[in-house]
Amino acid sequence: MQKKAAELERMAEVLVTGEQLRLRLHEAKVIKDRRHHLRTYPNCFVAKEIIDWLIEHKEASDRDTAIKIMQKLLDQSILHHVCDEHKEFKDMKLFYRFRKDDGTFPLDSKAKVFMRGQRIYEKLMNTENTLLQTREEEGVTFERTLVALEFIDWLLQEGEMPTREEAEQLGRRLLEHGIIQHVSNKHHFVDGGLLYQFRMNFRRRRRLIELLNERCRSIPENHDSPFCLRKQGSEGGNTSFLSVSPTKEIKVVSAVRRSSMSSSCGSSGYYSSSPTLSSSPPVLCNPKSVLKRQVSPEELQAPGGPYIKKTFTIVGDAVGWGFVVRGSKPCYIQAVDPGGPAAAVGMKVQ
Repeated sequence: MQKKAAELERMAEVLVTGEQLRLRLHEAKVIKDRRHHLRTYPNCFVAKEIIDWLIEHKEASDRDTAIKIMQKLLDQSILHHVCDEHKEFKDMKLFYRFRKDDGTFPLDSKAKVFMRGQRIYEKLMNTENTLLQTREEEGVTFERTLVALEFIDWLLQEGEMPTREEAEQLGRRLLEHGIIQHVSNKHHFVDGGLLYQFRMNFRRRRRLIELLNERCRSIPENHDSPFCLRKQGSEGGNTSFLSVSPTKEIKVVSAVRRSSMSSSCGSSGYYSSSPTLSSSPPVLCNPKSVLKRQVSPEELQAPGGPYIKKTFTIVGDAVGWGFVVRGSKPCYIQAVDPGGPAAAVGMKVQ
């Protein structure tokens, strides 16, 4: 059973990582229609150029590593040579294309469930609804929960499934493939009042190097972090994600201890296009809080106080800005995604 779960998890990581790369390449205009010998090949990229792009964006340290990453995606049928003449990814001026862009993705039953689960996940996150809420079951509080019968109602309303029976079957497949789970893992998916959560966070930023190194395949997540969709503490509140357009900039003014200004602002080199960032190693943990105690608005604004204003310019990526703001008067940074743009420019939790 554990072997099957590990296999499903690896498949999911490859599919999601490949899809994230495809969206990034489309956003960067690396994927486009190209001509060769009077023939147009739509939605393709040049192998040699993609190797340069991976190294430039710190996804690979050298060309050999970049080739191995792309070969992994080719072996898993995420992409292919436009004429299917090359089974190896070559560092040459050859055209390759993501199978999702030409409809040739060989979806087996497992892959179909993951693709379906990802689409439903994004649909829930990108639309205003009250499905994901903090709720209690058996005296324990869980965040971002779905009530099974409400989820089925939503699937029918959105046209995802034609009947309640088929919608319930879809829920069972999502659970069996590790995409959702009962909040305490006691029940299968049934059309009723039980609570379920998304076990898989499709929006976690995956580094491409994770495809090659199983030990470093995922960045450890703090289970108390809003970026981890598992069991949370009993504290309530709205902790939904905010979806933004790629490359959108946001300026954040934050109170920082004067003594902390001497520390340098590093860069993860991932999902960031800002030329002012350095190329230091990726942040692998949620940065420690700058504030040692609760601070009032008066203390933050007092002239000559221990805190000064610092402005961060964050370039949003395909997922968002990578931080969560909570509270009011004053508000504070509750969490910083370790692999996101906010952490890359030096933002810390408060």
